This record gives sequence, structure tokens and C-alpha cells, in this order.
Amino acid sequence: MKYFLMICSFLLLSIPAKAQEFKPLFNGEDLSGWTEHGTERWYVEDGELICESGPDKEYGYLRTNETYKDFILTLDFKQESNGNSGVFIRSNLEGTKISGWQVEVAPMGSHTGGIYESYGRGWLIQPSPEDEKALKPDDWNHMKIRVEGDEVTSWLNGTQMVHLEDEKIGEGTGSIALQIHSATPGNEVKVRWKNLRIHVLD
Repeated sequence: MKYFLMICSFLLLSIPAKAQEFKPLFNGEDLSGWTEHGTERWYVEDGELICESGPDKEYGYLRTNETYKDFILTLDFKQESNGNSGVFIRSNLEGTKISGWQVEVAPMGSHTGGIYESYGRGWLIQPSPEDEKALKPDDWNHMKIRVEGDEVTSWLNGTQMVHLEDEKIGEGTGSIALQIHSATPGNEVKVRWKNLRIHVLD
């Protein structure tokens, strides 16, 4: 037993510090810790967070109640129907008008992993067409976003999509928010999310 405990202790100590410091943003049961903006649908099904076009088919957002400045965020998403969505960093909302920067989540060829500034300069950087092939349509995708100071880096399924240094982003503060894009009749948006985890950087 003594040797067994020693081995267990060694294994725990060998886990990288950052892996130990990640904590869940979504509890897999309900929307605790988040606030909805707009009429679009956000709900939990089988431990997954789902966004889906509602009756108005307009933009909608689900934002964290806490604000985050410097962090590493990891998550998995699966696009169903029209998968146009996104992850906002350092964002602020008034109704459904958002200020901040979006790491794009979109169908193939629509710049998933790129960074877009809403109600501002528009596209700041897009991934190369070759890197965009990292997206797996109709399957689960793993995204990682690192935000530190004035730098933002995104990865999709292990491929670095973009790296951006921007003074305006460096000055920003706010929440993390998930977006559902507006839709047209017959072209509704639906995206599944899971394993949302964050490591706050000192």
C-alpha cells in the first residue's frame, strides 16, 4: 500500500500545472454562470450546450457573468445545419449589440479561427485557406484560444489558425460570449458546444 500511494503521488505531481488549473465554464446541466441576450434559443441536452435559431432568427448571445482578461480557453463544437457562430473575448453587451472581438466559428471556407471586431474594424485577421481545412464539418472540433495582453492566438484541432498583436484588444475588458448568427427562413443556425474550460493567466 505504501508503494502504491507513492506511485499515485508521483503521478499527480507529474501532471502539468496548467492542466490542473483549468476549470469548467459550463457545468453540463444548466446555464448557471451565464446570461442570455436576445430571443434565440440556448439550452442543455445530454450534457451539451446548444444554440439554435429562435422565432426571430436574429443574433443572440450567451455571455459569462464573470469578466476575463488574460486566459486560455478550450472548447469543443459541432456544427449542425448552418453552423455560423463564434466566441467573443473581452466583450460587452447592451441588449444584442456587442462590442469586442470574435474568434469565428463558421462553415468551411468562412474563416473559422479568424478574428473579427464587431461594430468596429471588421476582419482583423483570417486563417489561410490551407489552414481552414482543419475544420471537420458535421463532426466535433476542438478549439483553443489564448488571450494575453495585446496578443490573441487561436488553434483548431491542433492547427494554429491565427496569431494577432493588437493594441486595441490589449486595452479591452469584458466577458466571454458565445454567438448565434442571424439566419434566414430555411437556413437556421444550430451549434453544439461542450467541454468549455478556462485557465486564467496571472
